[in-house]
Amino acid sequence: MMPSDFAPAASTFQPLRTIGLMSGTSMDGIDAAMIVTDGHRVLETGPRLTRAYDKAFRDRLRACLGGAAPADEIAAVERELTLLHAEVVDGLMAETGAVDVIGFHGHTILHRPEARRTWQIGDGALLARETGVPVIDSLRTDDVAAGGQGAPLVPVYHAALAEALDKPLAVLNVGGVANVTFIGRDGTLIAFDTGPGNALIDDWVYARAGVPMDAEGRLALKGRADEGVVAEMLAAHPYFEARPPKSLDRDDFTTEPVAALGTEDGAATLTAFTAAAVAKARDHLPEAPALWIVTGGGRLNPALVAALSRRLAPAAVEPVELVGWDGDAVEAQAFAFLAVRSLRGLPLTMPGTTGCPEPLSGGRRHNP
Repeated sequence: MMPSDFAPAASTFQPLRTIGLMSGTSMDGIDAAMIVTDGHRVLETGPRLTRAYDKAFRDRLRACLGGAAPADEIAAVERELTLLHAEVVDGLMAETGAVDVIGFHGHTILHRPEARRTWQIGDGALLARETGVPVIDSLRTDDVAAGGQGAPLVPVYHAALAEALDKPLAVLNVGGVANVTFIGRDGTLIAFDTGPGNALIDDWVYARAGVPMDAEGRLALKGRADEGVVAEMLAAHPYFEARPPKSLDRDDFTTEPVAALGTEDGAATLTAFTAAAVAKARDHLPEAPALWIVTGGGRLNPALVAALSRRLAPAAVEPVELVGWDGDAVEAQAFAFLAVRSLRGLPLTMPGTTGCPEPLSGGRRHNP
């Protein structure tokens, strides 16, 4: 159930102006967004700013995935990543004016909650010094240490945004990994990673075509999905039958099953697999959502949206813009919201969203 602290009437906290920062598993760049919130309600959404990573930095960041790169190389990338975030914050504050706090996710290079380990690189203390604003980071750490999955973290923000929407509702966030937030008629909140999002498709087209993503699904739309391979990929991984809460690392799946296919057919097959994994997630929901609203970069891929619509029918599949949300900003806004909740000691995660033993707050504060 939704904890009582979500009730708007319960809030006596002063609203804060806050910036949230997100460097997603797609490794495309930094999203920053400003909101005004008291930690319960979203009172105002402000400007957002995106900065794309150049290819050279993306390659250095990619080399850190898994945490196996030399420590000095990871430290150098962490510093560069943090300074890039500081530049984005400065650019956004030029539009918004000063803010009270920053929610800093960093960039996940390893996520192994079964070993009680999650690793987000990003130096919160350095970011606070560079921007002159208090920073909240390490938002997953306490949850994982308590035995939770540490992901997904956005459900509490989805629930706040969706307060007035009809239920049951599913919010599907398609970044590098895809995750769903289910909000039931009675306020039940369930969340988990559904499977790969854009990551497999991105890795495939990068390896085959030298481009960072299948822009507008062009390659997939020209190809033909191999449904036999899709079925084999679903059957081969025990994750899909496991009951939530559950979460994934970006590299828990590989493109090896489509290695024999051409570039376009491989893109189409991986797109179909991503959508099929989402459809499989319905098995773990208490009732079928009438509407799936899609956020994250995946909503901009027509091939993926069409595949989702086919596999989730008769439910409607629509971009979050349909309900007035900004799909390019939601995840960054969520970390702004979480920063304020952290400051107030409010729960960031719950048993139904990460499997933690009880509603947990979290985060570490760094002052300038």
